[in-house]
Amino acid sequence: MKRSDLTQTKRWVIKIGSALLTDDGQGLNVAALSNWVEQMVMLRRQGVEVVIVSSGSVAEGMQRLGWKQRPKALNELQAAAAVGQMGLVQAYESEFAKYDTHTAQILMTHDDLSNRSRYLNVKSTIQTLLSYGVIPIINENDTVVTDEIRFGDNDTLAALTANLIGADVLVIMTDQQGLYNDNPRENPNAELISEAQVSRKDIEAMASPEGGALGKGGMYTKVMAAKRAARSGTATLIASGREPNILPRLQSGEQVGTLLIPDLEPLTARQQWLAGHLQAKGRVILDDGAVHVLKTSGKSLLPIGVKLVEGHFQRGEMVVCFDQQGREVARGLINYPIAEAQRIVGQPSKNIESILGYVADESLIHRDNLVLSD
Repeated sequence: MKRSDLTQTKRWVIKIGSALLTDDGQGLNVAALSNWVEQMVMLRRQGVEVVIVSSGSVAEGMQRLGWKQRPKALNELQAAAAVGQMGLVQAYESEFAKYDTHTAQILMTHDDLSNRSRYLNVKSTIQTLLSYGVIPIINENDTVVTDEIRFGDNDTLAALTANLIGADVLVIMTDQQGLYNDNPRENPNAELISEAQVSRKDIEAMASPEGGALGKGGMYTKVMAAKRAARSGTATLIASGREPNILPRLQSGEQVGTLLIPDLEPLTARQQWLAGHLQAKGRVILDDGAVHVLKTSGKSLLPIGVKLVEGHFQRGEMVVCFDQQGREVARGLINYPIAEAQRIVGQPSKNIESILGYVADESLIHRDNLVLSD
């Protein structure tokens, strides 16, 4: 994709961070939100479908409750989110109403996207809303989420939403101009990266938490979100939400922000769903032969190629496959619960029945339920 191609795109996911929405935690910045809403209405008039992934509920709740410090206790964070969500959605609804545009609130947890049936239901709901000209506003369901199922950041949620609906573009609006080759807060000579292929290894390194302070500002999660979005062929734009008229400028192809271009073959819809699982129930350690087969032939994972399984999982739950050096190779839905998987590892498939007394599948993970890692 080139910048000029952005003028032809028809479906955008726009993520707005809490620092922008709440004026760095001071409460909802209604004036800024009003300006972004006007820009999104302009996009819609250009034929672009818009889905919003919005942060800000916790910060708004804290402001409404008079809390000066962000709480650490999960129940207090959830209470703040519940209060703040009222103001957040009300603000969006009021601003879009000025343009006779309806909005809809969708709250999700990772569990909603891990469950295949609920995943398809959410997808259908968003598609239906868009067909009626409604703008969905998506946020993590902070009021019920637990550490085991939370997305962890709305950059990830935005990327998974882009996969879910097959978006052309993911826009991550932040307080930075885009991705730099060094930390611009410390290095005045740092250069903005205008365009890059999402598979470039140095792009990830520039934003890595281990590589410098950029990661502390959340740029690492944005680069990883771009990689996730690329699974569905979605291009990612990282740009400053404080730039005037930023969304129409991006849509016109102007050289602003950072464009991360998907340059790998998009995954199938089912593979995207599998790859989007953030929580795994176990680990599977593969021998070198199994690693080679998975990477080169697209075959199922057989028990004979497995050296070790560990974790707490039932049949059909997500596990991650690693090579013997600890590098992630693939992830997929396992055909046997942990106790039975441990009994058949390293064995030819013909021995499964004599060991377990039955055969659920000759493979430990069938190729239809397995996706290679990035």
